[in-house]
Amino acid sequence: PPRCERLVLVSSGGLGPEVSWMLRLFSLPGTEYLMPVLFSSFVRDMGNAVSRRLRGFGLRAPVLEQEWRSYVSLTEPSGRDAFLRTLRAVVDPRGQAVCAYDRLYLASQLPTLIVWGKRDRIIPVAHATEAHAAIPGSRLVIFDHADHFPQAEEPQKFVDAVTEFIETTDPLDLAESEWQARLTAGR
Repeated sequence: PPRCERLVLVSSGGLGPEVSWMLRLFSLPGTEYLMPVLFSSFVRDMGNAVSRRLRGFGLRAPVLEQEWRSYVSLTEPSGRDAFLRTLRAVVDPRGQAVCAYDRLYLASQLPTLIVWGKRDRIIPVAHATEAHAAIPGSRLVIFDHADHFPQAEEPQKFVDAVTEFIETTDPLDLAESEWQARLTAGR
């Protein structure tokens, strides 16, 4: 917090147990042995070729492009390992196992913008409204026609929302000692 003037949360995790079934599935033990087959370099290379061809025709599908980037990152062993370590630290078969609600009070003085896609299938939009309620003074922008990647699906609307947020809020400037006092007082 002492290094942060404003906060923009975009389709953020850690705000409730609900997550997509796919993330729950990948958190299961043993998926690391199946992932090299599911995320092969052959499929990556073929998909990249198709993607280039479609872009050459001027066709764009922002959600698919973002999902494809995620897929491609899992075709390398280091990407799979990092993904599984991160996922298993916060998600298990029942859903997200960690929750930020006990720390959201730290953002109460920090200008906070929450941006979400109404159609998000990975992390439900209800997390956005709950986080907004838990952070007094926060702003909530829900993109009616976006999924999990509002910044890619509606880039101009996203830029407009963030620009307006920055132009109409004053940056928080607290010293480290003030943050430590707030953190201690909140416990």
